[in-house]
Amino acid sequence: MAVTITRRAVVRLQSGAEPASTPDELAVEGPLVLGLRGDRIATLMRTPGQDLELAAGWLVVESGVRAAEDIVTLRSCREDDTDRVHITLADGVREPRPRAFVTSAACGVCSADVLDLTLLAVGPSRSPGFRVDADVLVALPDTMRARQRTFDRTGAVHAAALADASGALGVVREDVGRHNAVDKVIGHALLEGALPARDRLLVVSGRVSFEIVQKAVAARVAGIVAVSAPSSLAVDLAREHDLLLAGMVRNGRVNVYAGADLVAS
Repeated sequence: MAVTITRRAVVRLQSGAEPASTPDELAVEGPLVLGLRGDRIATLMRTPGQDLELAAGWLVVESGVRAAEDIVTLRSCREDDTDRVHITLADGVREPRPRAFVTSAACGVCSADVLDLTLLAVGPSRSPGFRVDADVLVALPDTMRARQRTFDRTGAVHAAALADASGALGVVREDVGRHNAVDKVIGHALLEGALPARDRLLVVSGRVSFEIVQKAVAARVAGIVAVSAPSSLAVDLAREHDLLLAGMVRNGRVNVYAGADLVAS
């Protein structure tokens, strides 16, 4: 079983009290090497756990993978004291470009040599007639927050989930990287045969940048709901692809940056 939490000694400082040394729980961060036909194509810094889902979700935006049958082999192992996932793609499926650098937990696209917007040509998003009540949008982050077990213990991980228009959540995945949490959720949906997710909303615990919208478009979700605000490029991309983009969901309020016509108030 993957180890997601570890302990380190810390010194706690508090006004009016003596410094105290005590153990503290921390989220684990470590490398995952992805290999294709024996060649390393990427190294992802992530929280261990759901590594096959992470690899599958990563492939959705980085390659031509659109369904579970596009992946012939997805095998995790430990080699040379490093976690690895070995991948074999079906004939004719476009392979990902090898990445020259380690992808940190802070960025999902920074190690790519070129930002390839052609990856977004994956077909229409959302089911016809999709709409969601504003009250559902407002409640989604709190609903997901109640299931963020690792965050409760460490305060150091992001979360993502897919929800339907009634507000019901599927699996919740946590990771030190926002994009990793999203990849794990999308990878789970891919392996379960649930992509495209045209009648689902992607719920994320942090801000929404370009890479998050890129992944949402690749998974063909109906929209994104976030605790924090999006970047300008994220808004532009969501509008270009006709996605609902709701952010700053706090204290009963929500800002709708794109797709306001999909919200029933």
